Amino acid sequence: MTLLKFVDDEWGPVGSFNWFATHGTSMSRTNTLVSGDNKGAAARFMEDWFDQNNSGKILSDVSKAKDTPLTASNIIPVVHENYHELHELAAASSQSGSGKQIRIRSTLSVAGRPRFVSAFCQSNCGDVSPNVLGAFCIDTGLPCDFNHSTCGGKNELCYGRGPGYPDEFESTRIIGDRQFKKAVELFNKASEQLKGKVDYRHTYLNFSNLKVTISKQGGGTEVVKTCPAAMGFAFAAGTTDGPGAFDFKQGDVKGNAFWRLVRNLLKTPNQEQVDCQRPKPILLDTGEMKLPYDWAPAILPVQILRIGQLVILSVPGEFTTMSGRRLRDAVKTVLTGGSSKEFDANVHVVIAGLTNTYSQYVTTFEEYQMQRYEGASTLFGPYTLGAYIQEFKKLAAALISGQPTQSGPQPPDLLDKQISLLTPVVVDATPLGVNFGDVSADVPKNSTFKNGDNVTVVFWSANPRNDLMTEGTFALVEILQGKDSWVPAYDDDDFCLRFIWSRPAKLSPQSHATIEWKIPGTVASGVYRIRHFGSAKSLLGSINHFTGASSAFVVA
Repeated sequence: MTLLKFVDDEWGPVGSFNWFATHGTSMSRTNTLVSGDNKGAAARFMEDWFDQNNSGKILSDVSKAKDTPLTASNIIPVVHENYHELHELAAASSQSGSGKQIRIRSTLSVAGRPRFVSAFCQSNCGDVSPNVLGAFCIDTGLPCDFNHSTCGGKNELCYGRGPGYPDEFESTRIIGDRQFKKAVELFNKASEQLKGKVDYRHTYLNFSNLKVTISKQGGGTEVVKTCPAAMGFAFAAGTTDGPGAFDFKQGDVKGNAFWRLVRNLLKTPNQEQVDCQRPKPILLDTGEMKLPYDWAPAILPVQILRIGQLVILSVPGEFTTMSGRRLRDAVKTVLTGGSSKEFDANVHVVIAGLTNTYSQYVTTFEEYQMQRYEGASTLFGPYTLGAYIQEFKKLAAALISGQPTQSGPQPPDLLDKQISLLTPVVVDATPLGVNFGDVSADVPKNSTFKNGDNVTVVFWSANPRNDLMTEGTFALVEILQGKDSWVPAYDDDDFCLRFIWSRPAKLSPQSHATIEWKIPGTVASGVYRIRHFGSAKSLLGSINHFTGASSAFVVA
């Protein structure tokens, strides 16, 4: 992990960016909740950690941050010990409340002080999985076939297991927590100041037919080229983070007649394309499929950024571990070999993955020959990495020499051609005698919960697409202060709170919002309630906001 710490002359630390390679696939493909996955969790944990320690006493030892922060609120009162009094307050409290709630972290901002922002950026994650326990067959529990990631020949049964298996939420928390802990360690130890120029070079390149000069074994060079984009058979096999379907498998360099017949109904690749992509057996000739618009990008942006002795390589795809290493080494050699001597061995070169656009994976030449998922998803043929290395070396040379670069061919503007299959919201409704925001399933009367318990409340709700609650929240946990003042404690940006929307039937205009709160170990005892915020669409198209609240309950 490489971390960049931002320090303001007046306010001190105001943020950090770090780069670490791992897929955001701790949450499986069956997850239906909006999630930032492990990197989103890590960012939330670190921003909360800083907010809880920004009085100037930043933790000097990451071991002191062993409890993952799960709340942004520093306004929770001291622990109550008179639980009888708490129950009386809960019974007497009002369920009223209205308005559209903004995020807790917005309300906690110190006037004039910039909010601390922590970004957990992606790097060359192409073959890096967060499911670190390995891949196992879901029918037998045995490890999957090593070479093809199959179980009895079927890829659908082979799944990777995260460290919290079988709980994918726990796996997400653990992987996010590990990144958070390392980031805190680097943040507290950061001492090298970036000095020097701020500069960049950027260009567009057509990767469908790019000439690449490579070294030959035994000496000399030869000129090869990239190919129009194509996906191999192993692409459809998926990975252990998300298996594919049918009879596809990783490591397939032959394909089969049936799927070739299906492919040819869409587009039959010509012999030149087949030879160019070899040994990849082409399943989808996406680079030559143009209706209703291009199925794959051909013109891609490449960019190099410099902040002093930090150099960021912005790549529009997922580089594997080794392809990323080779790219960094090649660029570092150019930077440190320049006559200007601006850079020495202390230059830091990082890869910012999936940047500016997306063009699938980039493997090494050797990995491409194996045609696992990543190789089958390397769009532009076996010399794709060679093309990136060649062009980034040109950008690096232009950067240190102060020379400009050509802008290159412009990518097509497809905004007006986009097709959306998402149907609009027609109308929201509730049963007769029920209002939006009314509680459908409440907490038990006079209930008491403790750390680690799950509190669940179901509300009559409406389609959340009516208002995405940007900078707001669909769910809120409030704590009672005094006898009638409810104070926000957790919102749906907290890892411990989940908002789940569902319909009782597929075409029903009625819907429910289930809010689940897993009470964290850091919670203060007191009287709490759960609030839901939403917006409903009438038959005439107007949008009306609503809110609802559960009965009060005690957390002891």
